[in-house]
Amino acid sequence: MLRLDPPVECEIHNAGRSQMAAAWLTRLAGDRVEVRSAGSTHGKEVNPAAVAAMKEVGIDISAEVPKVLTIDAVRESDVCITMGCGDTCPVFPGKRYLDWDLEDPAGQGVEAVRPIRDEIKTLVEGLIAEIAPEPAA
Repeated sequence: MLRLDPPVECEIHNAGRSQMAAAWLTRLAGDRVEVRSAGSTHGKEVNPAAVAAMKEVGIDISAEVPKVLTIDAVRESDVCITMGCGDTCPVFPGKRYLDWDLEDPAGQGVEAVRPIRDEIKTLVEGLIAEIAPEPAA
């Protein structure tokens, strides 16, 4: 099984972008990937605008809680996706690192979060097509 850390997301607070990415990855790839989401620090709650934006597409992330990134999570992952954490994410040889340059939804309303949500979905779809495509029928 491919492990992804939405991905080890070093989205600083693990409260918006990474939570949306993890939810899209889980929804679209199912059991073809193991998804983890964490941040270099953690916020108090998942961004309410991110929760609302995901609810609009039928994905409920309201029960998610921000988590802190651990070195073991990165060590055990094959692909680590960062979103604004800069140099705070640990780097291990042999891991694949992707940096998704996405606007930070912190402090923004749902109207501003929708395009970020949709951009994340597009990035996740591309990642899945590359690393965990749907098996041939």
